[in-house]
Amino acid sequence: MPKIKKPKKKKKKTTEKKLSKKVTLKKKKVHKKAEAAPLRIANSNKYTPDDKVVIKKIKKQSTEKRLYDVKDFVVYPKHGVGKIIAVEKATIGQINIQFFKIYIEKEKLTLTVPINQQGNLRSISSINQINKCVSILKSKPKIKRTMWSRRAQEYDQKINSGKIYELAEVVKDLNKNSDIIADQSYSERQLFEKAYERLKSEFEAVLKVTPEEVQKKMDKALGRNQNTIDME
Repeated sequence: MPKIKKPKKKKKKTTEKKLSKKVTLKKKKVHKKAEAAPLRIANSNKYTPDDKVVIKKIKKQSTEKRLYDVKDFVVYPKHGVGKIIAVEKATIGQINIQFFKIYIEKEKLTLTVPINQQGNLRSISSINQINKCVSILKSKPKIKRTMWSRRAQEYDQKINSGKIYELAEVVKDLNKNSDIIADQSYSERQLFEKAYERLKSEFEAVLKVTPEEVQKKMDKALGRNQNTIDME
């Protein structure tokens, strides 16, 4: 009997497209594995709990530009004109601090002002500013029709502002020899004398003349009799 040949099974042909798909799938899998794997950096110096980071504190005083020297006259708003008698150093809380020592002659007081807070001080006025103050003293006083307690508070704020023009305005407004203010209460007189002395001390420092000459100049501008009040 003749042998019957069995039909050969057709081999499945893998097309180029299928091969390219397999290659792309493999690439995607490799890329995903790379993304998932954490980045490892070889480091021989491993951190242990015993290791501590040491932070060094810089103990330094914040400074401003130094404007004044020893023997300079300055104005401290709440106390008036003073003279710098020394620049000294001190250690406070392990911090080295420089400060001015200022002597207020009228109050027999010595102030200690750190150099980094010298913004609270101002230089004494110029000759032109003194002349402007004389003009203010010659002008008519401005009287407000408000309660004295409120006006007294405003006058006190002007005196302690450290501004020489505001000081001159207080002296002018509280000058008891004017036609408008016939009498003065005790509190008015106290404020007047405080403002008068502050202004007078700055006149002395700027003009470099005796207290008597300054008083004559101010009293003349105010229209006051020299024997009305003894400010010395």
